[in-house]
This record gives sequence, C-alpha cells and structure tokens, in this order.
Amino acid sequence: MTQLSMFEKAQFSDDAESFLADILSFREFGEATVSKTLDGIPYFLNEFWTAGQRQAHSIHEVSYRACFKAQLPEFFIERLTRPGDVVYDPFMGRGTTPVQAALMGRQAFGNDVNPLSVLLTRPRLRPISVEAVATALQTVDWSLGEIESEDLLAFYHPVTLKRLEALRLWIAERAPLGATDVDPVADWIRMVAINRLSGHSPGFFSGRSMPPNQAVSVKAQLKINTKLGVTPPERDIPKVILKKTRTLLKNGCSPSQVQSSLNTGSASATPRISDGVVDLVVTSPPFLDIVQYAADNWLRCWFAGIDPTTVSIDMHKTELAWTEMVHRVLAEQARILRSGGYVAFEVGEVRNGKVLLEKLVWKAAEDLPFYRLGVMVNDQTFTKTANCWGVANGSKGTNTNRIVLLQRH
Repeated sequence: MTQLSMFEKAQFSDDAESFLADILSFREFGEATVSKTLDGIPYFLNEFWTAGQRQAHSIHEVSYRACFKAQLPEFFIERLTRPGDVVYDPFMGRGTTPVQAALMGRQAFGNDVNPLSVLLTRPRLRPISVEAVATALQTVDWSLGEIESEDLLAFYHPVTLKRLEALRLWIAERAPLGATDVDPVADWIRMVAINRLSGHSPGFFSGRSMPPNQAVSVKAQLKINTKLGVTPPERDIPKVILKKTRTLLKNGCSPSQVQSSLNTGSASATPRISDGVVDLVVTSPPFLDIVQYAADNWLRCWFAGIDPTTVSIDMHKTELAWTEMVHRVLAEQARILRSGGYVAFEVGEVRNGKVLLEKLVWKAAEDLPFYRLGVMVNDQTFTKTANCWGVANGSKGTNTNRIVLLQRH
C-alpha cells in the first residue's frame, strides 16, 4: 500500500495522515514498509530504528529491567513535536522518554508508581559535571558508616559496606527521599550508586553477582560465593562512581533550559498535570508477566531508604484486568493531551507472541476520544515476517516493538 484509502483518511486529522504517509514511505534501512490490516487494525511493519542505527546518548546507560531503547521515543519526538513541546511517559521506568525529550530540547514529563524512577531520572535532567561529582565525594566522611545488616556481607566487603552506609548518610542530608529541592550533585551520586550496587565486574560495589538490573536474594548470593569459592573484595566507592559518571557524561548532559515535571503515583491519576498540556505520550506499560517488585528491587530500595512493601504495583494476571488498566490510563492521557496530541503506546511481545497486547490496547481505546491510527511493528532483523503478524512459523518470535498509535480528537 503506497497511499491511504479515502476511508482511512476520514478517520483522523490531516497531520496524522501526513505522519502515516511518512511511515508508509519510510525506507531508511533499505526495506519498504509492509502494511496489512488484521481484525480491522492497520499494521505497518518495517525496521524503523535499530540499536545500530546510531548509538544512543551515553546518559541513557542506566540499567533497568525491561526498558526500551532511546531510539524508540526519539523516532516519535523528532516527527511529532517541536522544541519546547511537552513529552510525557506515565510509566517512565528508568526515564528513557523524559531524558530523550530533554536531550532534544522538549519539556520532560514523567510518572511512575515506583519511587526509584524519580531517583533514576531526575538527576539526568540537570546539568552535571565530573568535576562537581569528584569534589562532592571528597566531602564524604567515610568513617561514619556502621554495618546495620550483616546479611549484606554476602554482597560486600565489610569496609565497602561501612562506606556505603556512610554514603547513604551523606546523601540523606543533601537529597532527602521525597524532597523536591535537593542538591543535584548528591542526587546524581545516589543515582549512580543505585546502579552500581550489584553486578558481575569490578565496576560494581559488590563481589560477583547477577544480574545488575535486579538483585538476587541473600541466599542466592551466598550460593554464588560458595560456587565460585570467593568472598566479596573491597571496592573503591568514589572510583567506581566517577568511572560510571564519566561513562554517562561521555556525550554531555541535558541542556540547562529544559523544564521537567516528575511524579510518583498511579498512571491513571495524575492530578499535578493540567488538562491539555501534553503534546506527545511515549510509553510502555508493565506487561502481563508478573514482576515481584520487592524481590527484584530490595537492594536498591535498601540503599535509597525505600520500604518496598509500601510500593503498590498492580499485578494483572488476566487479559481483561490488563485491558481495564490500559483503559483507565488512556482515559487519563486523553485528559492531559492537547487536541491533536499523540500517544505512542509500546507493548512489545509477551508469551512468545501468543498474546498480542496491541489488540487489547486497541480495544481499550475504542470508546475514548482518540483516532486509532494503527500499529507500528519495528522489526530489527526484518526476518520471520509471519511472526510479526502473530502467525507461528516454528520459532519463538521476533525481536520487535509493537506500538499502538493514537491521536487525541
């Protein structure tokens, strides 16, 4: 299909028609967009972005479970907004969408029920320098730390653990949890430290552990130590923080004039965001797979001073419950989006492609004030095309992003 039918054109605005025409004519990587309608939903398949298209900005390199690459929000921000517009993610996770928006001169809005999200995102929306971080670390009194939980010795050398406790005290004085007016350098140091708590190399505070984006249990770590016949080595905390800081700032930092608004709470109720102020939403919700928040994030929560049992993350075990959640979230996006604003709602693949979540999102939006434009399928390998349409061909599926495109009436 090279152009939109008259029926399709009647369903949405002129600028949406132009955007879809751009998608249909896209062939930056050599292939033409393949289009098809399944169960009344228009699909557009191509390699729209890849990890190899261009390396993402270095400041994105913060580990987080199940996050999309920066090329995804960049694609939509570049085409659907202008400098100064508001870009928002109600499930911001590590903050990929607001950070990319800031890098592109847009206002960076974000929300997540996980309080760690603000701690991971906010520091990267402000100008920072390696020199400022190095100077601040020299003011930490490393002798003040005391071991409060000996279980953590499964991960850390006693000297390292005492110094981590000292760093926690230092951060708490300068960037208290829940405060909005915090020392940006202490905020940055906490963000880096949260990402260096456990991993598989000397670039982390721990001994050898897996994986870096979620903590194993103490019992599992003790098994790792026994299997390898090792105990956690002493780590130079300032050295580790400065090394990661240099890596993150290799390509620079966010511009100073960027405005931002970050919230912690439900994606379906964001009263701090006014009606009609958002220009573009780029987001990816939690999927049907169950995530045990406390089990995955207990070590990060310990360092940040968060009680993980107080974080109310919904678990949607059925397609109906998940669809109802998406409907509530999209209703809130309809409130905060301006007329003509867009939603790019990424759902990826789950359960080896047996459940096509984009169909559930499509249904969730049907009685809301949106034009339903279609589903973009970004296939990075451009192989196994049958699987992109949800047709089994003997393999486990493709490496795709599946994005439902909506426009506010």
